[in-house]
Amino acid sequence: MEAIPISPESYNLGFIGAGKMAESIARGVVKSGVLPPQRISTAVHSNPNRRIAFESFGVGVRSNNSAVVEASDVVIFSVKPQVVKDVVLQLKPMLSEKKLLVSVAAGVKLKDLQEWAGHSRFIRVMPNTPSAIGEGATVMSLGGAATEEDGELISKLFGSVGKVWRADEKSFDGITGLSGSGPAYIFLAIEALADGGVAAGVPRELALGLASQTVLGAASMVTKSGKHPGQLKDDVASPGGTTIAGVHELEKGGLRGILMNAVVAAAKRSQELS
Repeated sequence: MEAIPISPESYNLGFIGAGKMAESIARGVVKSGVLPPQRISTAVHSNPNRRIAFESFGVGVRSNNSAVVEASDVVIFSVKPQVVKDVVLQLKPMLSEKKLLVSVAAGVKLKDLQEWAGHSRFIRVMPNTPSAIGEGATVMSLGGAATEEDGELISKLFGSVGKVWRADEKSFDGITGLSGSGPAYIFLAIEALADGGVAAGVPRELALGLASQTVLGAASMVTKSGKHPGQLKDDVASPGGTTIAGVHELEKGGLRGILMNAVVAAAKRSQELS
């Protein structure tokens, strides 16, 4: 059966799961104007604060997941990986191929999602936590029956909370280790830089502000300048200066290898969990 095209101008979006990630995506979609809140819904089962959060920007909160699926053309499963199978199987009778299904559950493979749903019009998406402030890094992989138009629609949705790439699903464990877990590595780096500033006599609040803005500025230079980060590093490090002295210490401590090992370790753990 050929997938029925979904109209970008009139489709309804539903979230199964009303957690922080679903809220971040929904807020980004509304704020960017991709969809009005009246065409988005979710269901809240226990926590009244979750209902308040979604209703605060106009998203409809329905009585249960079945009502969300019934009202939606695109359904995003934003639940914990350990419960996604039960949730998809419970809703399976309603998950026809007329609906485009999306999963943001880490480590859950397309072949399993498609088997549980009974069809392959599924897209697997790996976002990360900076999506909450519109600076997410999202990677997506299309299932067997998902069309190019489906991919473009989901790319536009997640593009409202950051940047989007497509990749083969076989890369997803590595992607999880890099961009999925990566924010935590950078948070550690910011904390350590700030501690270094304090150790060198900079007041704590100023040190933290300088560290976080420095990381933000450096990342922006990589994305906007088009230069390789190695070149940008060389541009800062003048002969016999302060920067090369600091870089020398980082190299002696094995910073590159430590970061590479962190990504590989997280990727291996993602593989084990899946």
